[in-house]
Formats: sequence, C-alpha cells, structure tokens
Amino acid sequence: MPHHLTDLDAAVDWLLARVPGALRIGAPLALGKPHRLLNALYTRIEHDPARPLQLYTALSLDPPRAGGDGLEARFMHPFVARHYGDFPRLAYADAIARDALPAHIQVEEFYMQSGALLGSSQAQRWYTSLNYTHAADAVAQRAPQVIVQKVAAREGDTQLSLSCNNDITQDTLDAIKARGLPRPLLIAEVDPQLPWLGGSATVEPDFFDLVVTPPGPYPALFGLPRQPVSDADYAIGLYASTLVRDCGTLQIGIGTLADALSHALVLRHTDNARYRQILHALDPELADHPLVRETGGLEPFEIGLYGCSEMLNEGFRKLVQTGVIWRKVHDDLGLMQRLADGSASNGDHARLAREGEYLHGAFYLGSSEFYDWLRHLPEAECRAIGMRRISEINQLYGGNEALERLQRRDARFFNSCMLATALGAATSDALDDGRVVSGVGGQYNFVAMAHALPDARSILMFRATRQAGATSQSNVRWSYGHTTIARHLRDVFVNEYGIADLRGLTDEDCVIAMAGITDAAFQPRLLEQAKTAKKLAGDFTAPSRWQQNRAATLAARLAPFRADGSLPDYPLGSDFDAVEQDLLRALTWLKSATATRMDKLRTVLAALRQPAADSDALYLQRMGLEQPAGFGERLDARLLRLALARTACGH
Repeated sequence: MPHHLTDLDAAVDWLLARVPGALRIGAPLALGKPHRLLNALYTRIEHDPARPLQLYTALSLDPPRAGGDGLEARFMHPFVARHYGDFPRLAYADAIARDALPAHIQVEEFYMQSGALLGSSQAQRWYTSLNYTHAADAVAQRAPQVIVQKVAAREGDTQLSLSCNNDITQDTLDAIKARGLPRPLLIAEVDPQLPWLGGSATVEPDFFDLVVTPPGPYPALFGLPRQPVSDADYAIGLYASTLVRDCGTLQIGIGTLADALSHALVLRHTDNARYRQILHALDPELADHPLVRETGGLEPFEIGLYGCSEMLNEGFRKLVQTGVIWRKVHDDLGLMQRLADGSASNGDHARLAREGEYLHGAFYLGSSEFYDWLRHLPEAECRAIGMRRISEINQLYGGNEALERLQRRDARFFNSCMLATALGAATSDALDDGRVVSGVGGQYNFVAMAHALPDARSILMFRATRQAGATSQSNVRWSYGHTTIARHLRDVFVNEYGIADLRGLTDEDCVIAMAGITDAAFQPRLLEQAKTAKKLAGDFTAPSRWQQNRAATLAARLAPFRADGSLPDYPLGSDFDAVEQDLLRALTWLKSATATRMDKLRTVLAALRQPAADSDALYLQRMGLEQPAGFGERLDARLLRLALARTACGH
C-alpha cells in the first residue's frame, strides 16, 4: 500500500531520501502536472548543485503576464487576477521563460504553450521534437527514477483516477519495463478540484508509492480563456463541418478554429435550415462540392458521431450536450464486428447502449465551465466517457488494430496549421529558423492515420493570411524553411476561402487547388512561382471567381448572421464579462488601425477629435483611465474612446 502524506515538504523529504544524487523526473503535460509538489521540490534544490535535476514533461501551463502599462496590459492585469486567482505559478517555468534556470537544472519538453517561449534559449535548446506516441519511450530512454502526477480521489473509493491525464504514464511504465530498467517511484498529488473519471482512468491503491494530499485551500484548475471567433474562423469552421459524415468519428484540436467547427456542427444538427442558409451565403455552390457530396453531408446527425481525440475540450462538451456526439462503441471485438456486418442481436444493441462509450480522449483541458460539466455529469453519461492511453487514441498499430478500425469508421481528423505550401506540405509547430512555437503533438499521428483507415480524411485548417507587424502575409507559400507534415501526406486543406482536396493529385492540380483558396492579393505571385518551378503550365490563367477571396467580401457574406446572433463572438461561452468583451473588440480594432506608422498617425488625429460619450465611463473605469494622469494616459483614453465608437461598443 502507498505511503500517505499531507505535507509537501515531507513529501520532498521522502523523495530525496529514496533517490540519492541526481534526479530524473517525469511529469505529465497540462493539468496533470502537480504544480504544488513540483514547486516544493524546485524550492528545495534550486540552490543545491549537489542535487542536479532533469525534468521530462510538456505543456507547462502558467498564467500569462502582461508587462508595462499600455492598453493591453491595463486590460490583462485585472482579468488575469480574476480568472487565475491563486493558481500557483510553476517556479521552473517562470525561470525558463527568463533563461534563469540554474546550471544544475534542465527541463526537456516536447510541447510548449503556443508562442510563449520563442525568446527563451533554454526552452529552445532543450525542446525535444516528438510525435506524442513516441513521448513515452523517449522518457523511458532517460531512465527516470520518479514520475509525479496529479490525480482525483473520491470519498468512499480506494481507487485513484488519473482523470485529466491518462495519456502516457502507463505507456511510459511499459516502455521502462521493456528496456529492462527498474520501475520508477510513482508519486500522486491529490487535487479535490479534479473531476473523477472512472473506467480505464482508474488505478488501484498500490499503483502509487506515495500519495500526497496537500491541505487546502485548493486553487481552481487552470482554465483556458475562450477567445472570440472571427469571420475567417467561422468560415473555416463552416466549410469543415460539411466534410463530416453522420455515424462517423471526430477528432478536433483546440483554439478558435475548433470552436468555430464545433458551433457549425451544432448548428447543422439543431437548426439545419439556418445552417444551410449560412452555407449558401458563404458559398452558393458548396452543397455541390465533390468532397461534400462524396465524404460529408449537410443533414442533421440522426445516428451521431463518436469522438476520439487526444484532447477533450470545450467543443466536445457542446457536441455531447446537443446530441451531435452520441454514437457508442464497445471494446468487445466480436460485438463491433456484428454491428458492422448487420448481424448484431437485440442483446448486442442493449449491451452497447448499457456499456458503450461515445467519447474517448487521452487528456482534457478547457474552461472552468468545462471542468464543472465533467464534475457533475450523471453517472451514465460519465461512464460513456473513456480516458485512454495515447497509444490507443493516436495510432492504430501495436494495439488492438482490428477493434479500432471498426470503431473509427468514417473518421475525420481536424487539426490546425500555421501555413501550407502550394504543393501540400504543412507547417504547424515551428518557424523557418527552427524556433519552436508549440510542438508536433499528435498532428502527424492523425494525418498518418487518415491514410491508414478506409474512408478517413485528414483536414488541416488554417487562416489564409496573417499580420506580421504592419505587413499582411499569405499563409499559402510556395515553400517554407520548416515542415511538420510532408507533402506526400497531403490530404484536405480548409481556410476561409474554401476546401482544397489534394489527396492523390498531381503537383499541378495541387497548385491550382491551393491557389484557389489563396487570398486574391497573393495569387499572382504564387502562380508565377509555380510556373517558374515548372509546376504549372505557362498559359494558366486564374478563374475570375478567385478574385472573391478577400476579407471584405467574406465579412459582407457573414454580416447578417453575425448581426442576428447565429454566429456569436463566443459560441461556447465566454470567460470575459460584457464590458471586457466590448473592450476586446475595441482593442482588436485599435491594433489593426495602428498597424503602420501612417495608420497610427491617422488614428491618433481621429482620437484627438473624438467627442466623449456618457457610455465611455464604464470602460474607462475598467481600464483604470477614468482619471488619466499625464499625456500618455490621456492619449490612451482618447484612443480607447475612438475604438469604442468605431466598434459601436456601448454607443
């Protein structure tokens, strides 16, 4: 039976007494990382070179910091204080962001908070590029002496739940055993805030060597703030939603593109007439697109979808609540075979309804509302959610392949990328100079699985353009200095201008398909590069309809549905109050209106002429500008008034 402690310092004493010398420790990503225990350990050894530490982990979640006193910082400071409260910052993560880890401590991560560590030499040097399914063996290769993990417990139950992170702990133990290495010490930190999830997420009491239950108060779980969904995001989500087939399988990533896709699928199921009306306004020919007709559909989900995704997030909550995700699967191979060939008995169907699961994931991460939903699920619904190993979720091979092929029928794997090339390669994790933005994660796994499963498709979603300072850049490039997904794995790309189906196409047809979803301003240059590279006929002329690929055209098509609430700013709920939502809209406009030096000058002159409105007071108070002191604050107040007026916030 495990040793039980309530004091974190005593837990560190216990660990250090059993592991002499250098420490090699593994910790799960995201919520499963025991922040309080790791901070207690870091505090103890930070100034003790006799205790070198190597930590193997990923996605070290830390609340954002907003420096300075500009408008963005004035917005962020109160929100961060309210939203994250007393959530403990990770001491090692704060240090690595400043390149301040002491020489005897090293942190290896295979996935990072998006864009947060581009400026950290320590983080960039010690990043390990891995597919998620390779992470367990990579940790085993380091021969860790300890694995630490946050867990859930419930009254009257001797078992513990791995809850938010069933992803690689057990796979790592298997990999360590396969290498002939000693089993590491396993330490659990119990967090009463973690939702209890049963089934394969539960472990027996003797799974852990030490269970630490620190005293309260217990901070809220790390919540990802839900961001507003733009016109481009909605268009991408709407296009993508037409590629999903009823009775199929769904995997989605995270972020506003996933939010938009989830909302579009909910609309398709719950208000199909409105959904079709929006699609027709977006693209009158979309219903007749070959890929939509052959592999997708526009109808509501009569049977429903089965969710199978490495990460469960906000979108899955909404899809379950609205009945989009409802198709159950079972781990009995014979039962699944009988369902597939139509020979299942009434008893089989009753057993599927009673024991089946409609949502599988390896870890979860979302908002406080998402965690609250998991905590209060009725028992029958809770049993229908299964947390599985990453080796089960992200790949077919090496496990029960026959079963998973039957479960994952008509699979659609939706992931985001930063940019794509005209020949079908995708960049999702790093810049062309090699600096890592986030990580590969499971993207390659799902792209490859789409080619291995019959009737499966990989759909990479991306925005057509990006702002780089004052310059707009195309996200469809001829070439780029870093690739995440090689072009021989090309499948489907979706952005706000449409769908490009590249599977099995020649290079010339790929170029034409990708140019067809490129922003109109960047098409001539892309086509010229293709012709120079001998990938496109010299006499090729772009169809006139491609000139509609403009942000203004898209905004006009979606404007009526934005106005009537069919496409709300926050389709899955918001962590910002009403005033903050207005301020975010105003600050987003202001950022765009000051992108260039001339834009900034024009905006400042307009702000100096902007009359005050009575409704401005509430917003100025939230930003701490109700009584501006000095020229800088007075100018910020005027700029904010102008932005509020231009976005009709409070006016």
